[in-house]
Amino acid sequence: MISRAELTGLILAGGKGRRMGGRDKGLELFAGQPFVAHVQGRLADHVSEVLINANRNLERYADFGDRVIVDSESGFLGPLMGIYTGLRAASTPWVVVTPCDTPVLPMDLVARLVNGIGDNDIAVADDGERLHPVVALIRTTLIDDLEQALSQGERKVERWQARHAWCRVDVSDCAQAFINLNSEADKHSMDKRNG
Repeated sequence: MISRAELTGLILAGGKGRRMGGRDKGLELFAGQPFVAHVQGRLADHVSEVLINANRNLERYADFGDRVIVDSESGFLGPLMGIYTGLRAASTPWVVVTPCDTPVLPMDLVARLVNGIGDNDIAVADDGERLHPVVALIRTTLIDDLEQALSQGERKVERWQARHAWCRVDVSDCAQAFINLNSEADKHSMDKRNG
């Protein structure tokens, strides 16, 4: 069993927020708190350290993580670069990856991924309708392969994951928790559902 001491949490908050009008999604408010605060609350008690991958508003993000890490290469190269940056920064054998725009992830997300990984190198959340490649548990020894993939122009998280021993972790009982709040309309819809 993977212990808390062997886990680092990584919140991906390094995007441009194009569908949110260019605003920094992780700092958008939901139920009175920034998205990133909700996600951090799902990770903090289950990992040894919470890293936030961000490319702007670094001082604000510092309030929500143990460390803020900037993409290893500039240019907003996407979540795969954020994952690479997190794997490189982690001091543990495993990293739990989450996006910043899923503020209602299950409170037991880390345990679900840990319990589901088996002998694989990657466990990916599956809500019963689709996979969520950026909600995953990843072995840090994959860092060299990821560096090579990025150098070859790979940008798709799921394509890189498919190169390795990976498995689905069933989270279909809480599928609504994996809705990404990418726009104002998404936020309003979720606010209505949550009271």
